[in-house]
Amino acid sequence: MLIIPIKEGENIDRALKRYKRKFDRTKTKRSLQNRKTFTKPSVAKRAQRIKASYVQKLRTQEEVG
Repeated sequence: MLIIPIKEGENIDRALKRYKRKFDRTKTKRSLQNRKTFTKPSVAKRAQRIKASYVQKLRTQEEVG
């Protein structure tokens, strides 16, 4: 549960912005999306492997170029 203390005289828009920022930082949205759909372990591993190879390719290009 996220608690955002509102200071006296604070604009509600500013407090809402702080709430949204805190919500994003806690990765609540990401975990809800992950729980919504099931991904097979093999698909998750494949995605992780593809991402790792992409990052490796970017790093080697950075070293060369």
